[in-house]
Amino acid sequence: MSGDVSLPILRPAVALPFLLVSLIWGSTWWVITGQIDGVPASWSVAWRFLLATPAMFLVALLMGKSLRLGPAGQALAVVVGVTQFCGNYNFVYRAELHLTSGIVAVMLGLMLVPNALLARVLLQQAVTRRFIVGSVIAIAGIALLLLHEAREAPVQGKVYLGVGFALVAMLCASVSNVIQANETGQRLPMVSLLAWAMLYGTACDVAIAWVTAGPPVVPVSAGYWLGTGYLALFGSVVTFPLYYTLIRQLGAGKAAYNGVVVIMIAMLLSTVLEGYRWTPVAVSGAMLAMVGLIVALSARKPAA
Repeated sequence: MSGDVSLPILRPAVALPFLLVSLIWGSTWWVITGQIDGVPASWSVAWRFLLATPAMFLVALLMGKSLRLGPAGQALAVVVGVTQFCGNYNFVYRAELHLTSGIVAVMLGLMLVPNALLARVLLQQAVTRRFIVGSVIAIAGIALLLLHEAREAPVQGKVYLGVGFALVAMLCASVSNVIQANETGQRLPMVSLLAWAMLYGTACDVAIAWVTAGPPVVPVSAGYWLGTGYLALFGSVVTFPLYYTLIRQLGAGKAAYNGVVVIMIAMLLSTVLEGYRWTPVAVSGAMLAMVGLIVALSARKPAA
C-alpha cells in the first residue's frame, strides 16, 4: 500500500476527527432504535433536526462564519438539506423498523460505491480497478448478511422492505456527500452551509411527518429526549462538519473509510443490546463486507 493512502489518515488533523465521527456514528445506529419505539419515524426525524438546526446556526455564529451563501450557495444548501437531512434520515429510521441497527449500518457502509461513481460523474474523480474489486467483495458480504436477516425475520417480506429503505437512504446520503464538495461548496464555510441545509431539511421533515403521521406526536419519556438530544447534538452538529471536511480532504470514496469502524461498533452494539444472532452465514457475510471495504479503500487515490 502506498504512502498516498495511509499517511493522510495518520495525520492527527485527519485521524482524530475520523475516529470521533466513527465512534459517535457507530453508537447512533442503536440510539435510533429507541426513537422509533411507539413514535412515528417521521416525527422522530423532525424532532432531531428541530433541535440540531438552531444549534448549527449558533455554532456558525460563535465561529464568526458568515451566513450569507448567495443564490448558488442557497441552491446547494437546498439539495444537501433535502437529500441528507430529510431523505436519508427518513429512510434510515424506517429501515430500522425492519432490520437490526447493525445490518442497516453495514448497508450504509456500502455508500463508498455510489460515492465513488457520483464523484466520477460530478467531480471527475477516476475509479480504480482495486476499488471495483473490493466493492464487489463487500456487496457479496452484504448479500450474505441480508440472507441471514431474511431467514430470521419474523414477518415475511419486511426484510426486503427494510433493504429498500436502506438503499434509498444510502443513495440520498451519497448525493449529499458528493455534491457538497463541488466548486460552490468549496467556497462556502462548512458550518454555514450545513446550518442552512439543516433548516431546509427540517422544513421537509416536518411537512412529511405531518402528511404521513398526522399532527405532532410529542413523547413524554425523558429517555426519548435524551436520545434525541444525543442524536441532534453529537450525531449531527458535532459530526457533520467533521465528516464533510474529511470528504474534502480525502475524497468522497476515501472518507467512507470511517464506515468500516462505524460498522464494527454498530454490529457490536447490535449483538449486545439487540440480541443479534451470529450464524456461519452472518459471520461469513460480515467478514466479506469488512474485507471488501478495506480492499476498496486501500486503492491508490486516482488523479482527478
